[in-house]
Amino acid sequence: MFKNKIILITGAASGIGRETAIAFAEKKASVCISDVDSDKLKETEELIRKKGGAVLSVTADISYEQEVKKLIEITVREFGSLDGACNNAGVSGELQSTADYPVKEWDRVININLRGQWLCMKYQIPEMLKRGAGSIVNVASILGLVGFANAPAYVAAKHGLIGLTKTAAIEYSSKGIRVNAIAPAFIETPMLERAGITTDTAMKTLVTKLHPIGRLGNSREVADAITWLTSDEASFITGQTLLVDGGYTAV
Repeated sequence: MFKNKIILITGAASGIGRETAIAFAEKKASVCISDVDSDKLKETEELIRKKGGAVLSVTADISYEQEVKKLIEITVREFGSLDGACNNAGVSGELQSTADYPVKEWDRVININLRGQWLCMKYQIPEMLKRGAGSIVNVASILGLVGFANAPAYVAAKHGLIGLTKTAAIEYSSKGIRVNAIAPAFIETPMLERAGITTDTAMKTLVTKLHPIGRLGNSREVADAITWLTSDEASFITGQTLLVDGGYTAV
């Protein structure tokens, strides 16, 4: 499906990003993977190499413009072009009510989850314009569509990302570049583990009940949706947010 295609995946050290990188590699794409965690990023690289995939890993913090610029430059220099991207890097942030939310933490969450995603597109799109084709999938969240108490920065960033996705799609779809978002519900990832949601039995039970399907999602389910949305099979889809939420937003 992606033979001779170059795909960039950020936040690829674990969870959805890792599974997405593996899924693209299994579909014959050459993948550039990036994350701030160089050790776990190396683990992802080794998993892909064991499967015979072509992979390049670049440690980068997407909240810094120069690091994003360098990431795209390295990708194009090593692989020759950029056909697609999954902008997945993000952080959950602290859980605090809106009035009590720390300013420093607000800035960190917004800088990574929104500004960082914009920076990625800022440098990815010009490379795709050179070819007159490309597909970008931004990893948003169901919390980009609904509110969630005590997560004001995360919710604001993900709402903003969905709006940014729509805007970029309007600007560049006529030039051959599709831009979409994907909105997972609660997925069993290290991020949920760090937040205590999957390690606290009572909390996990409570969160699971929010999904009519009766369970949390897994990273591969999201990865498969991302690869499809990136592919030519979704060639008439742009500016959309694909929900992978077990019915969360249907309630």
